[in-house]
Amino acid sequence: MLRIDAHQHFWTYEPVRDIWIDSTMKILRRNYLPTHLEPILAENNFAGTVTIQSDSSEAENQFQLKNASEHAFILGIVGWVDFMKDNIGDRLDYYSEFDKIKGFRHILQQEAQRNFMLNSKFMQGIKLLEKYDLTYDILILPDQLQYIPEFVSAFPKQRFVIDHLAKPDIKGQTINDWKKDILKLSEFENLSCKISGMVTEASLNAWQQHDFDPYLDVIISCFGIDRILYGSDWPVSNLSATYSQVLNIVETYFSSFSNSEKEKIFNLNAARFYKL
Repeated sequence: MLRIDAHQHFWTYEPVRDIWIDSTMKILRRNYLPTHLEPILAENNFAGTVTIQSDSSEAENQFQLKNASEHAFILGIVGWVDFMKDNIGDRLDYYSEFDKIKGFRHILQQEAQRNFMLNSKFMQGIKLLEKYDLTYDILILPDQLQYIPEFVSAFPKQRFVIDHLAKPDIKGQTINDWKKDILKLSEFENLSCKISGMVTEASLNAWQQHDFDPYLDVIISCFGIDRILYGSDWPVSNLSATYSQVLNIVETYFSSFSNSEKEKIFNLNAARFYKL
């Protein structure tokens, strides 16, 4: 079974721009480009990827579009636009002409206003995505989960996906509040979740398979099989594990599931959600 990695990144490292890559992340202070990932995908039986923005600029979109034009395995791009700008309609109109642009993301987890996604101006921009059949990736921390029901319910026909399980505290093994908030999301059929980013929320150098199981149990209970997508979060995942190790965590958890269920998780759900 060929697979799709629904969440990975590329960048050419620039210290000023990429200030989020701090001194604890030295392994990320280098270029990570399609030529680095392509052989890794082949080794792990992946047919393609969806590459996700890491810089909040439209220059990022052009960089990723160039990568996609040169590497067929990049099946889709989740880019960045400023949803608060008055010209957001014009920008979405422009990007809708590029087949590889599948959706957009804003780094909500960094916003001082924790309910930033409920800002009326921001929501006006999000409302336009449906017109262009574009997706939205929700990048948040657990304290922001409380605002997601109001956010996604305002756009019942919009395709949303939560990145990285909303980053639960796997290292601290705290789960109760996160679990309550996640389970409240089960009623929103327009909302999916990426099984991604887990290893960097765990103890970086001492994680065990069983650390992740309770969190995956919750995600399955909430989203079922049809609304979960697998993503490696490469190269950020390199902080804690190799590409194969990240994959093995999820493969091990789903080892008892049927082949048809695994095909949804590792391929079909991503293809349907992003219309690859």
